[in-house]
Amino acid sequence: MKLNIIKSLIIVGALAVSLPAATINQRRANQQNRIAQGVQSGQLTARETSHLEGREAHLNREIHRDKALNGGHLTSAERVHIQHQQNRISRSIYRDKHNARVQ
Repeated sequence: MKLNIIKSLIIVGALAVSLPAATINQRRANQQNRIAQGVQSGQLTARETSHLEGREAHLNREIHRDKALNGGHLTSAERVHIQHQQNRISRSIYRDKHNARVQ
């Protein structure tokens, strides 16, 4: 009985560790799509697009650097920090797409 519980906890723990990395990568793709859609629709100006792309590139470099330092994985603290940055970028995308400036 105890062995089954331990096995279950190990499996759940392994899934919990792998899910955030997938979530981070999916959010990166979603945010790139939102920026591209804003450019196509004219909701984002060239300056806004450049600024958002720069922030995305900076975050991508940070993720790559963190993974390189930790054997290809992110620590839980790094994941939290990255998710916080992704939240901030997401809010910026929304604000830039919904302001009065158009291309």
